[in-house]
Amino acid sequence: MPDIVVMFFLLGLVAGLLKSDLTIPKAAYDTLSLLLMLSIGLKGGLALHDNLEWNLLLELAGVATIGVIIPLLIFPILRFVCRAEIANSASLVAHYGSVSAGTFAVVIAYASSNNIPLNAETTLYLVTLELPAIIVGLLLYRMFSQEKVASRQIELWHETLTNRGVVLLLGGVIIGYMYGPNSGADVTSLFTSMFKAVLALFLLEMGLTAAETLKPIPWDKWRLLLFAAIAPFGLSFVGICIGLALGVPEGSVLVLASLAASASYIAAPAAIKTAIPKADIGLAMLMSLGITFPINVLVGIPIYHAVIQQLS
Repeated sequence: MPDIVVMFFLLGLVAGLLKSDLTIPKAAYDTLSLLLMLSIGLKGGLALHDNLEWNLLLELAGVATIGVIIPLLIFPILRFVCRAEIANSASLVAHYGSVSAGTFAVVIAYASSNNIPLNAETTLYLVTLELPAIIVGLLLYRMFSQEKVASRQIELWHETLTNRGVVLLLGGVIIGYMYGPNSGADVTSLFTSMFKAVLALFLLEMGLTAAETLKPIPWDKWRLLLFAAIAPFGLSFVGICIGLALGVPEGSVLVLASLAASASYIAAPAAIKTAIPKADIGLAMLMSLGITFPINVLVGIPIYHAVIQQLS
């Protein structure tokens, strides 16, 4: 049986497909996403307290290679097998090379519920993988298109690194690391204890949003829709291989597998929309949030876990 938080996503998805009047106000959603990112950051910072080592930089460098490998692997598939235009191919490699914060939260909850060990620095994987694929996607577009990328690299770095989620995640890590599990317990315990409840409500909204992306379904893009359904299971192996090569615990390998299998629906759309005006952002959202995200949170994560157990 799936983790209970996943059922809230399913509830939102079904409600949206049935055209229910169930809605979550934008202000409430913004608050939920704020609490979720801050809670994740604090949990990671608390675990890092008194456990920070120099080999962390080497580990994060290895993790960052995922954001480079995946775009280079899937660009020819999108371009020549799925027959996507250059603009959409570059856009989609940026989306699928970058990562999903929602998937990250679900796999962290899954690992916690199943007592799967993971490193404290696993929280930093999300931040590490936000940017590399977006840069690679823009470089690919610049190489194969006659048009120039609209935004400059320095602007892209600024927009991505000052993204609300990144700021909250890194800020939470720093605060948690500074104060540890005891000094700031009167504040941090409130955030960490309500993590799964906040995640459940966040996933309810994600279900409603995913349902919206499915209306109407562009069946003429069936090759890309099929890619969105199949890609997570192939891309997860990139994360598994990197995780096993780094020698990180089982839970951290599972997080890398799930992130590699995911696609961004926050950072990448914001960056690509202005950088590649010809890219179909609606199509990218349909694929990443309407198809890939449900597959990962409903069936993918347990499958990746089973594969890791077989390979370990």
